[in-house]
Amino acid sequence: MSKPLNIGLVGYGFMGRTHSNAYRKVNNFFELEYHPVLKAVCARDQAKCQAFADTWGYESTETDWRKLVERKDIDAIDICTPNNLHKDIALAAAANGKMILCEKPLSMNTAEGEEMAAAVEKAGVANTVWYNYRRVPAVTLAKQIIDSGRLGKIFHYRANFLQDWTISADLPQGGAALWRLDAAVAGSGVTGDLLAHCIDTALWLNGGISTVNAMTETFIKERKHTLTGKVEKVSIDDACAFMCRFDNGSLGLFESTRYARGHKALYTLEINGENGSLKWDLHDLHRLQFFDYKDEGILRGWRSIHVSDSDHPYMKHWWVPGLQIGYEHTFVHQVADFLQSLSDKKPCSPTFRESIETQKVVDAVLGSAKSNLWSSV
Repeated sequence: MSKPLNIGLVGYGFMGRTHSNAYRKVNNFFELEYHPVLKAVCARDQAKCQAFADTWGYESTETDWRKLVERKDIDAIDICTPNNLHKDIALAAAANGKMILCEKPLSMNTAEGEEMAAAVEKAGVANTVWYNYRRVPAVTLAKQIIDSGRLGKIFHYRANFLQDWTISADLPQGGAALWRLDAAVAGSGVTGDLLAHCIDTALWLNGGISTVNAMTETFIKERKHTLTGKVEKVSIDDACAFMCRFDNGSLGLFESTRYARGHKALYTLEINGENGSLKWDLHDLHRLQFFDYKDEGILRGWRSIHVSDSDHPYMKHWWVPGLQIGYEHTFVHQVADFLQSLSDKKPCSPTFRESIETQKVVDAVLGSAKSNLWSSV
């Protein structure tokens, strides 16, 4: 008989749905010591919160997260709120001895992240940050190949994350639906929202980043604010590009924008080493492209690995070989890894402490763009 782990979810938006789906599915496919119980969901709008609870099967609701973190029947707090609330909720949850799963980015800046990491470490509570793209089987396989040394010395790492949903000048900023366009709530624009994913994956695959040189642009300078009804200055970055040096000597190129017409969520990465290369595309997430220079010359070329066999990462828990999985499963994998880490009494990566490294790079990128100079991480 598995042990219950009572979940208290804060926020019912898009991420609240992905996490709730993962909690409901994980024990159907993974044999684990613990099983999540959807104990309570918290949001300010009681009617919408209750509707979400009814849809996903949460036992109760709260409209004040402070009451949620104090509840004795809650084991873990899942933070799915706008970024400016992450720190306060995490500090209170840690003070009440709750495990914490926090949406990315961890914090508004490095200083907040340090405070959050110190709090969970002092409290001794399990913690993790939802950088779910690590859990794409093809990306995890890339990690295994890189760690095996098969690519040899790494020369280049490049990644981009492209969208097009904010091009219209009529789109307002702020409020429940568009808080990502308000720097006071989000912290930054595409750098903290989209590039944070790219940076986390890069640090995981290729190691630390030492220096960055960045540029950002806000294409539409003013937008009507949903909450005030007034036309106000736009303070987030619509686009960001930066180059960097990794600790291993390789060079990096990163780009993100919400102004790439025709792209909804194009996330790609490529790694070039002395003996081979890897590349991956979120739109074809079950495939890993691999080039091995050791192949016989007349047969040498890019091969497409369909990551669906039982010996590929995570795939033995799903369907028969050849049948693929998708985006939602990355969150199931993260929940499975978190629950397994509790049994193993080991951290579930990335922890708050590890995620500060991503925040340091984000802060350095924004600082470099502002100063127009190279910035140390």
